[in-house]
Amino acid sequence: MVIDFSSIYDTNNDLERFFDEMFRTSAFNLRRSVYPPLNVFESDDGYIVDVCIPGIDPNDIELTITARNLIVKGERKLMEGRYFRQERGAGSFQRVLSLNVPVDRDKVTAKSENGILRVTLPKAEAERQRKISITS
Repeated sequence: MVIDFSSIYDTNNDLERFFDEMFRTSAFNLRRSVYPPLNVFESDDGYIVDVCIPGIDPNDIELTITARNLIVKGERKLMEGRYFRQERGAGSFQRVLSLNVPVDRDKVTAKSENGILRVTLPKAEAERQRKISITS
């Protein structure tokens, strides 16, 4: 009688492959990663936040600014149809960006162009640099 032990060991490999594939699929990556991706940078006058939202109608995005946070909420809707492959995730998302500096909340603007939502956060007057003249 011959016993093939390789099939027992292959089961472990199959399980490892299954879990590797499961965590590689975009639905899991979307949940595990931070979405939507964003860049934050500083200019002389304020801070700029670029949020990557391709394929999402800007009217479906909700922006809220509080004393300490910029909140970006929205939903990427799933198109109807039978999918053979789906790499772009769908569903609701929310990003909360902590503002560690004071901004002028009344002058915050947002503009969407080519799938990038640009939020401009002007620095509060107290935070802006100003030159001081010296008298003698």
